Amino acid sequence: MGEVAVLFRLMPRGVETDMRRMAEGVRASIPTGVTVRGMQVQDIAYGLKSLLVSVVMSDVGGLLPAAEEALAKVSGVESVEVMEEGLL
Repeated sequence: MGEVAVLFRLMPRGVETDMRRMAEGVRASIPTGVTVRGMQVQDIAYGLKSLLVSVVMSDVGGLLPAAEEALAKVSGVESVEVMEEGLL
């Protein structure tokens, strides 16, 4: 089995969303077998920001959708988008 690197973009519910708390929620909710490699807050426009989350996981079937679902359940997250995905 190989490994996959994935970059997710998490959009908050609004400009008032605490990005630090959202990042803590990501670390707490990430499924077993997925390792967070980094997080970065990115300015979008008019005070709106997104959280970029870089993870590495095994390429077994079903792990990517499980990670995406877990991230979508984090408090303050409006949407989750896979920005990049590639084999390591």
